[in-house]
Amino acid sequence: MNLIPINKIQGEDLWSPLAGETVRTRGVVTGHSRRGFFIQDPKPLSNPAISDAVFVYSPKRKPPAGVFLELEAKVIDYVSGDNGKPVTQLKMLDGSLLEEETDPIEPFILTAQNLPLGNSELAIFLNGLEGMLLGIESGATFIQASNPFGDYVVSLKDDALSEFRTAHGGVVMDAEQSERWFPSFRVIDYADAPRLNVGATLLNTVIGPLNFRSGAYQIAVNHGIDVEPNHIEIQKTTLQPLEDHLTILTLNSFNLDVQIESAEKVKNPSLDIDDDVGDGRFDSLAKAVVSQAGSPDIIALQEIQDNDGAELSTEVEANKTLQLLAQVIGNIGGPDYAWVDVAPELDSDGGQPGGNIRNAYLYNKDRVELIEDSVARLGENSAAFEDSRKPLVAQFKLKTRATPLAMVNVHLASKRHQHSIFSPENPGFDPQLNRRVEQAKIVRDWILELDTQGIDYLVTGDFNDFEDSPTLRAMLGDESANLVKSLPKQERYDYNHRGKLHVLMHALVGKTLVANQRAEYEILHGNELLGVRPGDLGTKPSDHAYVISRIKMA
Repeated sequence: MNLIPINKIQGEDLWSPLAGETVRTRGVVTGHSRRGFFIQDPKPLSNPAISDAVFVYSPKRKPPAGVFLELEAKVIDYVSGDNGKPVTQLKMLDGSLLEEETDPIEPFILTAQNLPLGNSELAIFLNGLEGMLLGIESGATFIQASNPFGDYVVSLKDDALSEFRTAHGGVVMDAEQSERWFPSFRVIDYADAPRLNVGATLLNTVIGPLNFRSGAYQIAVNHGIDVEPNHIEIQKTTLQPLEDHLTILTLNSFNLDVQIESAEKVKNPSLDIDDDVGDGRFDSLAKAVVSQAGSPDIIALQEIQDNDGAELSTEVEANKTLQLLAQVIGNIGGPDYAWVDVAPELDSDGGQPGGNIRNAYLYNKDRVELIEDSVARLGENSAAFEDSRKPLVAQFKLKTRATPLAMVNVHLASKRHQHSIFSPENPGFDPQLNRRVEQAKIVRDWILELDTQGIDYLVTGDFNDFEDSPTLRAMLGDESANLVKSLPKQERYDYNHRGKLHVLMHALVGKTLVANQRAEYEILHGNELLGVRPGDLGTKPSDHAYVISRIKMA
């Protein structure tokens, strides 16, 4: 069998011209991922659009980096998901080390000057480097905190982003730039992967092969990294409860439940088993409520699961989860919170299988009265909310005031299925956008009904979309204002997606509330900027910042 250079296996297109064939090729091992290793031709061609390296799928046999290897393998174009970019791989059938002398592989160093910013140009550029040895020089800024998987995202040294920088060193991006790619890498060995916060600085050069996984390019790193840490203080609210004001905390509780799931009762044991109690997530959320948010009058919760979590059962009630959260808050000095929710029909609201996810409210029953007959869910019979989380409506009033505040707690359709910017078809397309717009219109119908009655309202929760998106425009209409817009642009973020800070939680009120200075808003930054130790799962209380609204009641 004749030797075929790696670049001939990769070809000029996204798809390999040799897919499905068995070939013999050779290259230098440049690094490992968790499922195989990379080889690169030490004598590459000069065409920058064609990669001279390839990933070898070989979970059990991983030759050390630096060796020269000849192998026989089957060529595969691996595609993850319906709209994923094909990745040419080799499935090794046989291989042997070579004693021939080879030229050392020099990494291609990514810089702010050579990295294209346009997504189409970037896709071509990175496709030509796929699998090849890349480097990121010291001086880069970490713009995403460390996560449980050893992933890091950086802004390169000398990147001209000063107008988007936050006080903590993060990057706030508007809707037009929401899909920009920033260089990222995964440290394969957790022992080499430090815990760090947004704003830390890289102190050594990071080198590894460029891998494509989970819809984006990421360097696979097999060595330790040195960092200059960045200490971040978790912010506390200035919007304390007042006699004539209602304070409302919006809190995404990240699939909270009281159960340690049994492996035989869940769909995917590797993903669906957790211990929110033992991991301290109830304690962390309680501290957020009491210490950061100043024990607000009302807490609008998202992602509350039923009593047995992700177990596949007929259970839909969440009373044990809500009761424990209220109890833990009380144990550390918080008020005596009551709770209210409306359980979904079994497996009808999407989210994690078996979880029966829903929105809920906690409220301080010493200060606040729930108007019992006001509690309902919107969109029960609407196609827009089929297999999607239903908004929870309720009216509350201060015991010292007669007029109510009508609230709707939303968790709109996810952006999780959005196409990657590297997708070969419709890059960046969001198939759920039209659904979110239709969901927003249903909420706006509720707003218009309240507006005609002269009732003050607050729409809060996780909108899964940006402040200037079609979703928010459809919900706002002419009668509402988004309190997020009252903040400086560099403060409008509650969520970090691959290094890009966005605002997904909003607070919509009637424009008269804003005109009369009766509505205030804060985002309590910190949670979305703090890293966790790689390898530690389930310890973060939420994947969002916490947000607070304060409404002066008539």
